[in-house]
Amino acid sequence: MMQALLIANCVFNAFFSFTAITLNIVTIIALRKPLTIPRAVKILLLSLAVSDFGVGLLVQPLYITRLVMMIKENTQTLYFEIILNSFYATGHFLIYASFFGVVALTADRYLAVHFYLRYQELVTQKRVVAVVISNWILSAILMLLFIWIPNAVGIISVLVESVCYLTTALFYFKIYLAVRHHSNQIHVLQAQLAQNNEGDIANAAGERKAAVGTFYVYLVFLICYLPSTCYWIILRSAGPSTMLFQFELYTSTLMLLNSSLNPLIYSWKMRHVRHAIMEILRNILPHPHQ
Repeated sequence: MMQALLIANCVFNAFFSFTAITLNIVTIIALRKPLTIPRAVKILLLSLAVSDFGVGLLVQPLYITRLVMMIKENTQTLYFEIILNSFYATGHFLIYASFFGVVALTADRYLAVHFYLRYQELVTQKRVVAVVISNWILSAILMLLFIWIPNAVGIISVLVESVCYLTTALFYFKIYLAVRHHSNQIHVLQAQLAQNNEGDIANAAGERKAAVGTFYVYLVFLICYLPSTCYWIILRSAGPSTMLFQFELYTSTLMLLNSSLNPLIYSWKMRHVRHAIMEILRNILPHPHQ
């Protein structure tokens, strides 16, 4: 049973490592093209894509190597200890950079919805660059904490992640309320005009679609990261066990999967980025008539 679980996780992560590398490379190339999206959003998306690319390039191969050595029962060696520590160290750095990148994008969307008249004034390029640098520095600090005080890093990680979960939940809830309010305003306008309102109907449908899309973004975010947080809480309170180790395999794979989903959720849903990606793929992939 354990062998089959380890092999399945190896296969899944090998595939997701490839998709994380490929999707994020294409996203990075697309974001470097001239696009009609705010400069701040491009910077945040680029930072997120770079961290997700690093997860696929470094963290997942280290995780696969760890699983392969466990399958071969080669865990009582110095090499396994190096692989394990390297996986956790790079994972804390790159996964948290991706995690904080998602939170930063959530904050940007909140500001765009609630302060749309002052958005350009509040979200300047210098401030966004400062936020991105802060995200990477905080991720590096968490990595160093794992190296220096590994026994305490679990508690620190749970606290940091819990704050981020609550913050993003509050942001998305306020975004949803704002979108619903805008949609209700359009319905009132439709009732008042009662004619020539095709454009308003389209806007209302777009607002509802944006609200649903926002909910799905947060849902995927929770599905990928929350189980890992639960694992650390259970580990600290109940101690290690075989069943908990099996749960850790699932949570790690889910968390790493997020690096493949992020470019789809944040970039692919943006029309201009999607068109740029399609153009890149058309140039890379061979045409049938050639």
